[in-house]
Amino acid sequence: MSPMFPANRNRTPSRANGSWSLPGSEYGDSRKKPHYLWRFLLTALLTAACIIILKQSSGYNRFSHHDPGVTHVLVTGGAGYIGSHAALRLLRDKYRVTIVDNLSRGNMGAVKVLQEMFPEPGRLQFIFADLGDSKAVNKIFSENAFDAVMHFAAVAYVGESTLEPLRYYHNITANTLTVLEAMAAHGVKTLIYSSTCATYGQPEKMPITEETPQVPINPYGKAKKMAEDIIIDFSKRSNMAVMILRYFNVIGSDPDGRLGEAPRPELREHGRISGACFDAALGIIPGLKVRGTDYETADGTCIRDYIDVTDLVDAHVKALDHAMPKKVGIYNVGTGKGRSVKEFVEACKAATGMDVKVEYLSRRPGDYAEVYSDPSKINSELNWTAQRTDLKESLGIAWRWQKSHPKGYGTPSVGFLRA
Repeated sequence: MSPMFPANRNRTPSRANGSWSLPGSEYGDSRKKPHYLWRFLLTALLTAACIIILKQSSGYNRFSHHDPGVTHVLVTGGAGYIGSHAALRLLRDKYRVTIVDNLSRGNMGAVKVLQEMFPEPGRLQFIFADLGDSKAVNKIFSENAFDAVMHFAAVAYVGESTLEPLRYYHNITANTLTVLEAMAAHGVKTLIYSSTCATYGQPEKMPITEETPQVPINPYGKAKKMAEDIIIDFSKRSNMAVMILRYFNVIGSDPDGRLGEAPRPELREHGRISGACFDAALGIIPGLKVRGTDYETADGTCIRDYIDVTDLVDAHVKALDHAMPKKVGIYNVGTGKGRSVKEFVEACKAATGMDVKVEYLSRRPGDYAEVYSDPSKINSELNWTAQRTDLKESLGIAWRWQKSHPKGYGTPSVGFLRA
């Protein structure tokens, strides 16, 4: 308490008040201390009570304040397939999460599942916004105290990118620049960026390492590489902590059946092969279309590295844990094993128990023959290894969700925005 009550060490001893104040002693103030002490304690108690009442009131926004021991993560595209699974993992790990999504590709149904699972104040909020609107993005950053950003939001279909290249450059490259500018303006120092193996194009050697030259061959891969370049260039002049994760073909879903993949019906033609296989098994489409049987591979179909979505989000959390100021970490996220499309189709048939009809067509524009990863860098530096590497098992888990959600999440209205 001494800083609040100056000691009387420099006073001349006096008998006038009936007591001595000796050097090194505070005996002369002993009768005054209780009065000041009680006033201090009462003030502290009242202040604490006011803070508690304020936090419990409906007008208090926990998301706009940094709380000790709580990491607040902005998840862009958090209503989408991968983003919603990442949000689920972060919430389970006690992070505070804000999802920003324009729902052009995401599902409000996935957000509602998360809101129902984590209804406590200050855990999760959803903000409907487009990252292409710089004013809206800056408003979001000014009204929220973010500690980190996981940037998933992006259109992400190779075939579609060849048909609508400008849309991809706007949505991926320009929107990433907008997010990065907002982070810089508002002092948010940690970025986990969702990138792709498409930035490598068609490498001459397999497996792909982080040192493999990036020569993308479609607008999707080119737009992602441009975004990476912007992030890396900016990081050289700042103290940001950056992690760039280049992932391979994502499959699977939440093992507990709460979340799954539910693309818009009009996008099924461009979607993942797992979604098409499930649609064929459910009778939504007459059969599965396999594009390209004349590649220079063992069975003529493309070879890909299939990574389970639960493993993928685990890599994101580990990246967040290991992010360091003024450092850029770049990692491939895959199993390290390539599987052909024909192998995948057989695993899907086994997982669904259905005899899926398969139609073989010509190659899809912008596709490449063989892509699989060397995950040794992320294994050694982040202590991450893919755990779910059985295709049939991952597809079986995703199939159970698809079977119980034949119409996806449905079309719930955009409900309560903040929980």
